[in-house]
Amino acid sequence: MRFITKTMHAYIDYPVAIGLMAMPFLLGLSELATALSVTTGLAALMLTALTDHQTGLAKVLPYKLHLAVDAMVGAAFVAAPLVLSLGGLDAAYFWAIGGTVLLVVAAHRPEENTSAAI
Repeated sequence: MRFITKTMHAYIDYPVAIGLMAMPFLLGLSELATALSVTTGLAALMLTALTDHQTGLAKVLPYKLHLAVDAMVGAAFVAAPLVLSLGGLDAAYFWAIGGTVLLVVAAHRPEENTSAAI
């Protein structure tokens, strides 16, 4: 079921980026997990600001690229506990965030082509 629109995605990107920067401190994650999450949050903030969608500030990156980066980040977060030997709450955090990101990308509704043929 694909129900997440480009507009919906645009408005959740900033809170997600801020959450990636704040949650590790609130949850007391390890130094490594915190660094990875905060760095990803900063990168997500920049990606969102540069994406050509409703809340993009510079609108220089295509939305399809944004979705591709989101998918790669989701996959990297799912793999992070295995690759970095993270356990406990650190592992659960990355699996939850990574899985959620992958679900959001999978639930994205393709944009309708609104341009008229000439």
